[in-house]
Amino acid sequence: MLNVGKWADRIKILVWDRTGLVLVHKRLEGCKFVWPTIADGVMRMSPAMFAALFEGLDWRLVRPEEARRPQAAG
Repeated sequence: MLNVGKWADRIKILVWDRTGLVLVHKRLEGCKFVWPTIADGVMRMSPAMFAALFEGLDWRLVRPEEARRPQAAG
């Protein structure tokens, strides 16, 4: 369960870890979270998008690193 503050600078996350509930609260100083759009009453995000959002990054600007092939094996 995700709760977005009306000021968009706070996030509360409620997680069930099979032993109990965990509440995580985070507040950004001087900036706001950039939230994905809500479609049909649901906000969808990948684990990578959530990780970027939770770090306070604009998830729209985060790009995966390209995997590099090794120069030589051995």
